[in-house]
Amino acid sequence: MEWEVVIGIENHVQLTTASKIFSGSPTTFGAEANTQASPVDLALPGVLPVMNKQAVDRAIRFGLAVGAKIAPASIFARKNYFYPDLPKGYQISQFEDPVVVGGAVTFGYEKDGEFVTKTVNLTRAHLEEDAGKSLHEDYAGMSGIDLNRAGTPLLEIVSEPELRSAAEAVAYCKALHSLVMWLGVCDGNMQEGSFRCDINVSVRPKGQKEFGTRCEIKNLNSFRFIEEAVHVEVRRQIELIEDGGKVVQATRLYDPDRKETREMRSKEDAQDYRYFPDPDLPPLVISNAWIDTVKAAMPELPAAMRARFVSEYALPEYDSLVLTASKAMANYFVAVVDAAGKENAKAAANWLMGDVSSTLNREGVDIADAPVKPAQLALMLKRIADSTINNKTAKELFSDMWAAKSEDDNLVDALIESKGLKQISDTGALEAIVNEVIANNEKSVEQYRAGKEAAINSLIGQAMKASRGKANPAQLTELLKAKLAG
Repeated sequence: MEWEVVIGIENHVQLTTASKIFSGSPTTFGAEANTQASPVDLALPGVLPVMNKQAVDRAIRFGLAVGAKIAPASIFARKNYFYPDLPKGYQISQFEDPVVVGGAVTFGYEKDGEFVTKTVNLTRAHLEEDAGKSLHEDYAGMSGIDLNRAGTPLLEIVSEPELRSAAEAVAYCKALHSLVMWLGVCDGNMQEGSFRCDINVSVRPKGQKEFGTRCEIKNLNSFRFIEEAVHVEVRRQIELIEDGGKVVQATRLYDPDRKETREMRSKEDAQDYRYFPDPDLPPLVISNAWIDTVKAAMPELPAAMRARFVSEYALPEYDSLVLTASKAMANYFVAVVDAAGKENAKAAANWLMGDVSSTLNREGVDIADAPVKPAQLALMLKRIADSTINNKTAKELFSDMWAAKSEDDNLVDALIESKGLKQISDTGALEAIVNEVIANNEKSVEQYRAGKEAAINSLIGQAMKASRGKANPAQLTELLKAKLAG
């Protein structure tokens, strides 16, 4: 039997506010345990929550970015459940009336060797407070509770169940991660729990309309774990069904060491949480004027920037998607093109998607911290364009620029001069190299003159080697063909 995977994702996005969602307690990560939990966060008698306007601003900003409806009035509810790290015995969240309704996220990914795009619709995004944290490894024979995180503002973003593979799930989460960082609503630090994913996975026979029974995999905090967890859970469900069993709706945890998901608890439905409107919080009313104020301060969005890169710089759609995967990459590209000129836009894109990205990945460096500055890369592109250097020596030059870690905009010309990287364009010098190559490679010469045109590639390679990669390739090829024709 062929199976189809159905995935919906809930992302918990920690908002970049200096204080908590209903109190003035700080949200700084890494503080000593239980030093950032106020009486409001603990729901002690006599205290009342007060809404953090900055958290609402960030929710509106996200809603506008995904084309969602911003609710004119939304309601906070108490979500009742009992864990040691939930000091109130309930979580203040939103249920029936969330602040953001609908919207969509478009992303691209590799499928069967091709780059494809997909749009996934969002159900909602709602504001809520985070719980504290249970510490199981710091105390022998017992668990500790750190309530610093209790009350930290979250935006929970819920997708429709429209994802159909682990690859799509990862690509969607990466796109969402990039977007919330682009908007400045979240710092995106997955190691610190700023961006967490709950993945709802089910399987069904291909062609069946009804969904299968889903299981939720909680608190995945890396893209690798998301991919692994989906593969593992899909395999578990299919094997269970094919062996005559039934999938039971449950909340599960992924163990990356054992490569397995384990049941945490039977999955609750909405009625299990006994939602009811929080009597201490009035409806959150958002006026059109408030929305307009947030809209006016919005940065250029990735979709608009992609369209601009295609129309203004004549880039292919694929290039524009890759370059707008992060705001830092997009800003770097724009800075390079501004300095190098629009005529070098495609070359800039190629370098950023190629050598620059591979070096960043290898060195574990973010583009914002790259030692090669946009102005330096722009000057290097100009030197390629004016034939001062060729592409081969440019790769060597780029490595030297990276290693130099210099702020000097004239670093490029200084390195070209000191390392003797100037391209050989003198006809006499090139002719001497060509004559030597022809004399020393009789077999390739004979093959080319006999009609095997590919044989010239070997001769060009030998000539480039003889020039230590500095010969002007176009001139060299033209001269070589002329000599061989004679």
